[in-house]
Amino acid sequence: MLFALCCGCQTLQHRSMLSTPPNCDARMLECLPRELDKVTVPTYRIEPPDVLTIDVVQQVAQSTYQLQIGDVLAITVMGAFPEEPIAGDYQIEAGGVVALGYGYGSVEIAGNTVGQAKLLIEQHLLEQLRDPQVSLSLRDVAQFQPISGEHMVGSDGTISLGQYGSVPLVGLTLDEARMAIADHLSPYFANPQVSVSVYAFNSKVYYIVTQGGGTGDGLVRLPFTGNETVMDALSQINGLSYVSSSRMWIARPQHDGQGSQILPIDWEGITQRAEVRSNYQILPGDRIFIAHNSLVAFDETIAKLTSPFERIFGFTLLGTGTVSRLSGKVLNNNKQVVLFSPN
Repeated sequence: MLFALCCGCQTLQHRSMLSTPPNCDARMLECLPRELDKVTVPTYRIEPPDVLTIDVVQQVAQSTYQLQIGDVLAITVMGAFPEEPIAGDYQIEAGGVVALGYGYGSVEIAGNTVGQAKLLIEQHLLEQLRDPQVSLSLRDVAQFQPISGEHMVGSDGTISLGQYGSVPLVGLTLDEARMAIADHLSPYFANPQVSVSVYAFNSKVYYIVTQGGGTGDGLVRLPFTGNETVMDALSQINGLSYVSSSRMWIARPQHDGQGSQILPIDWEGITQRAEVRSNYQILPGDRIFIAHNSLVAFDETIAKLTSPFERIFGFTLLGTGTVSRLSGKVLNNNKQVVLFSPN
């Protein structure tokens, strides 16, 4: 009470106004995107290590596809023997041959297109039939590797499509990536239909740095999706801890690499009074810095200074007590305690 009387009367300012970091321009703060006044971020560019979801409708072109072992063909022959018709699904067996039946034998067609295989079967059947008319179509592809699923962009900026090779996608938009994948698959499939979306935004991130009050700073790396504000970001770490204070700001790097832009955050304003002025929209590369509580930091500093002496004094007291016990002197009694052995 005496200390309060000695201080006299004075006007108290809001804490956030006293803790505004340097290098912040009030005129620039007015045009920055914030809650209720967000902007659309530039078109997303793919970078490592983003994870993309790719869906592809894979339809092989029968005019150019070369038949392989395990493929299934639908074969129908008009003019075959009535007791042994040729109609149904036939699989290309080991050796690249298709077995037409006991009376017709086998024909080697692996490595040929559907049209070429049809001619080979007709030539083979002409040896036994007068006028065979063959109808052949590709029913199933054995070595058909699915492409649809999640694909990570590698460190070299490409995604791997398995046996169909790799496609460079770094720096492309999603539409450009879709067209690049479709062009790459066009030699393997007939008019491939491709769709691309971002499954995990791993290349665009922002950071939350929490000052630890002398016990070490904390760092959290969060993915950027384009719609986060300061409150959205701090909700990812469940708000402020006991060590943190309400002093915080955003350090935004400049594209030219010259310095950074400091954006002060009024924590009490955006939480207690629903003020959106400092609830800025987060951009890739932002660092949200949360300063520690000065009293907690001071307490930790004192603890660091006194901790070695406490350990020394504790060890000294423990050693003194142990020596006193072993010497036979108990408390203030001058008599010595004689220890008798069982023998």
